[in-house]
Amino acid sequence: MPRTAYAPPPMLDRHRLLRVRLLMLAAVVVAAIPAGLVLAQDAPHAEFVGGFTLEQTGQRFATLQRAIDAIGDGAGTIAIGPGTYRECAVQQQGDVAFVAQVPGQAVFDGGICEGKAALVLRGRSAKISGIVFQNMRVADGNGAGIRLEHGDLSVSQSWFRDSEEGILTADDPGAAILVEKSTFTRLGRCDRGLSCAHSIYVGDYGALTVRQSRFEAGRGGHYVKSRAARIEVTQSSFDDSAGRATNYMIDLSGGATGTITGNWFVQGQDKENYSAFITNAAEGHAHSAEGLVIAGNDARLAPGVSRSTVFVADWSGDGLQIGANTLGSGLARFEKR
Repeated sequence: MPRTAYAPPPMLDRHRLLRVRLLMLAAVVVAAIPAGLVLAQDAPHAEFVGGFTLEQTGQRFATLQRAIDAIGDGAGTIAIGPGTYRECAVQQQGDVAFVAQVPGQAVFDGGICEGKAALVLRGRSAKISGIVFQNMRVADGNGAGIRLEHGDLSVSQSWFRDSEEGILTADDPGAAILVEKSTFTRLGRCDRGLSCAHSIYVGDYGALTVRQSRFEAGRGGHYVKSRAARIEVTQSSFDDSAGRATNYMIDLSGGATGTITGNWFVQGQDKENYSAFITNAAEGHAHSAEGLVIAGNDARLAPGVSRSTVFVADWSGDGLQIGANTLGSGLARFEKR
């Protein structure tokens, strides 16, 4: 096919060229206005990049806390625009969804409320979607992306990294937690004479479900530590090959029923405790583990690591159902302690 000859654009006359330059200058001036000035007031039905919008009304808020307070004891979804936010917020009531407009581009970086977390949640329920939490540290060593104190929680497509804890909860036996399609990177610690922190640490909740999530490069403690009565961990990966001074992959501290299946585990070299991958009732027997199913998992030591360890260690004496799992060299299937 013959190539079309390039034709230069027509020459602009002086007046048209001047108008173009003035428009370009205006665009530069607007872009130079600090974002804080644009967001200084709450505005209804506003549309601009960054910040917090209540989806039900279109109302725009200068801070996340104002958006939460506007929902009150009702229900609402807060759309969080792309940006890095060094603030935090507390949910006291209601049902609140925190949703990134672009997953992975709403980043909460180091802002801590009540000496606890970026988001402190104690309403009826909360939903987190598409948000990144990073660099959370506090004096007691439990700085978290999310501190859940009451109510149901759902977390999806979120990333917790470079902090002391990812998710830390209090007790709420009537509530449930779901974590799916999320990543936990370089979390946890066991130092300074303080109690250890973990990637996820769930208190006495009704149920914890973890699906299609990744845990990697821990910095101490366990990857998942749960005191919930029921556990489900499925289709997730625990890559400890770059971990430092870590402990168990999954610790069911007081016992639990449920299912651990379809997961991939690799234990690294640098361990504070390498004696087991999964433990049940190591700190007491608060909940029955009768019928707990652990099957269809793949577990092994990282390349170059040579030691003897145990895939599942149990202190409860309950009837666990340890099914077929693919275990690498050096791993015993089960040990009763």
